[in-house]
Amino acid sequence: MEKKRIIMDDKAVGRAVARISYEITERNKGTEDICIIGIISRGAPLGRRIADKLKELEKNDVPFGTLDITPYRDDVSETVGDEKTDIPFSVTDKKVILVDDVIFTGRSARAAIDAVIKRGRPRSVQLAVLVDRGHRELPIRPDYVGKNLPTSHSEKIKVSVTELDGLDSVALYG
Repeated sequence: MEKKRIIMDDKAVGRAVARISYEITERNKGTEDICIIGIISRGAPLGRRIADKLKELEKNDVPFGTLDITPYRDDVSETVGDEKTDIPFSVTDKKVILVDDVIFTGRSARAAIDAVIKRGRPRSVQLAVLVDRGHRELPIRPDYVGKNLPTSHSEKIKVSVTELDGLDSVALYG
């Protein structure tokens, strides 16, 4: 797979995370009853950054957890445990903000919603993504988007985060 081009560098990723955080605060009129759940793997560090930015903006802690959606995916024949999931709070009656790196078909978001609802009945579920590349197979739309990037089906998006990859970037491969 040959690298086509860098779409977002570290500064652009940082600006997108900050913008999403501001939009979350504005739409929800603060951070009361909000919790952030990052989808493993790259949604988790992005979610942590959003939770930290919300704390900086609103001066109060926003509960943060991580979610392994593997057992809830419709393309996995064997269900395995979600031992990587760490949600140390109740989602019941909370405004849950799911965070993922890329939305494509919508199937990962659907799996995440199923996993959250299994843990309780949230007041609402909102979706924040760094990149929206289109091509939905399900009627799911993110509430917060860092960058809209229309792609062809054959192109690939690679999100890198410092916590896992040593740098922040979004690359388009074709």
